[in-house]
Amino acid sequence: MSTLRMTHDLRRELILSAAKRCFARNGFAGTTTKSVAAAASISEGLLFKHFPTKSALYAEILAEECEADPGLNKLLGLPPSTETLVILIRGMVGHFLDIPRDPDPDHEEAQRLRLMVISQLQDGEFARLLFDKIGELIGPTFTASLEHAVRTGDAVRIGKEPMGLFWFAHHTAMMAALSRLPSVPCLPYASTADNERQLCEFILRGIGLKDTAIATYIDRELPAYLMPATTTESA
Repeated sequence: MSTLRMTHDLRRELILSAAKRCFARNGFAGTTTKSVAAAASISEGLLFKHFPTKSALYAEILAEECEADPGLNKLLGLPPSTETLVILIRGMVGHFLDIPRDPDPDHEEAQRLRLMVISQLQDGEFARLLFDKIGELIGPTFTASLEHAVRTGDAVRIGKEPMGLFWFAHHTAMMAALSRLPSVPCLPYASTADNERQLCEFILRGIGLKDTAIATYIDRELPAYLMPATTTESA
């Protein structure tokens, strides 16, 4: 039984390794399950036993990249607190708003953002898979920190579902990035620094944080692992 399990896990890792090479070389649209199976030296039918679709395979690769990100691991390892909550929101906003700043309009993060939008306009499979992974990975830290902020009086409780607030925050930051993704932004937002701060404050108020708590933590220096590479990439 254990031997079969090891074989299953090893084959899965070999498929993921081959898929990473294919996606890196050809992008999502240019990669097929047939080409991944060939790169992994297995049949396409065997690949489908591990990953039923190309979207499932790609979502798993992105989730693994997030889990292996040392900066994200450090962030998620912080104790639940109001400060951790603010750091998490600032990191999320910074991550999304960094995407349109890259001078290469076709860089990997921009392509992934476009893929998320396309997925939601079509069958939604890729978006659902990736949202599930993001929720599992980051949701517990967000929820625990928000509950801590409520208990200590730094926040008021909004609704009954903390994860709903997490997704409101996530989607707000994502849509702000989308509006600036074209070479000519769709909206004439203010300067980058003002835009980022205002977006953080908007989200923090929306999830229930009080102005006194926001003022206490919003201007604190971020940990080095969350700083943009120009001045590391987070999830």
